[in-house]
Amino acid sequence: MSSLRSLAPLLRCARYEVMPTSSAEQAVLESVPSDVTVTVTASPTKGLEPTLDLTERLRKQGYSAVPHLSARLVRDHAHLADVVSRLVAAGVSDVFVPAGDADPPAGQFSSALEVLEWLTELGSPFERVGITGYPQTHPKIEDDVTVQAMWDKRRHATYIVSNLCFDPAVLRGWIRRVRRRGVTLPLLVGLAGPTDKVKLMRMASKVGVKDSARFLAGHRSALWRLSAPGAYQPEWLLGKLAAQLTAHESNVTGLHVFTFNQVRQAEEWRQGLLARCADPAAEPTGRSAAR
Repeated sequence: MSSLRSLAPLLRCARYEVMPTSSAEQAVLESVPSDVTVTVTASPTKGLEPTLDLTERLRKQGYSAVPHLSARLVRDHAHLADVVSRLVAAGVSDVFVPAGDADPPAGQFSSALEVLEWLTELGSPFERVGITGYPQTHPKIEDDVTVQAMWDKRRHATYIVSNLCFDPAVLRGWIRRVRRRGVTLPLLVGLAGPTDKVKLMRMASKVGVKDSARFLAGHRSALWRLSAPGAYQPEWLLGKLAAQLTAHESNVTGLHVFTFNQVRQAEEWRQGLLARCADPAAEPTGRSAAR
């Protein structure tokens, strides 16, 4: 627990990623304090509208909501300008800009860099702009391309979110390489929240981290040892990463928790771990810090 205790500041700055399903808003309202940032993914099949709609509704409820502006779902410059206007009107100050998985693209944008450049042309309407980092090989993009893309995008962004990675050695090495290349943007480390082990394996393959799915399969005993029956919890990975995540030169400023819409479990886990960080003798209460 001593190593985990040093992560308390990052746990306090954790944000939750949710998918814009019909039940997502209620789940957030019931379990997530309004001072926790919630990011909203975009579906390649449903387009941006569900993302924008949930973002607006969460903003009305007092949350800092961060929409995923998937570049390959933006039709053209006029569409992007409309989206920006809508988000600014809702009081959104932070957006996350991935390329997205729509294939083929919905319009003229095929990369995150193109959208980022156009946002700059529009006068940089958002205070914070996030981009993706890939600790492990992307299933559709060569490593040298992802490295160059991060370098190119850094001029238009204010922070990086790392994609899921369950291998602590790989993640530690990636953070060091990013900093050696001169990329100094603050980093939010992507972390899977508590979830069913079978679901985790399935989702790991879906979100473009098949290498991590294989790592999970090969390290079940270590990863599951500290977990509740049938569930995965991230303490093992955080413990292995604590020194790297808290090193000044890493410039890690928070955690980005992939909740897979299990936000109640994520918040109970976070609050329980914070309690144990403050008092090593404390036990998790199993109760969420609801609004």
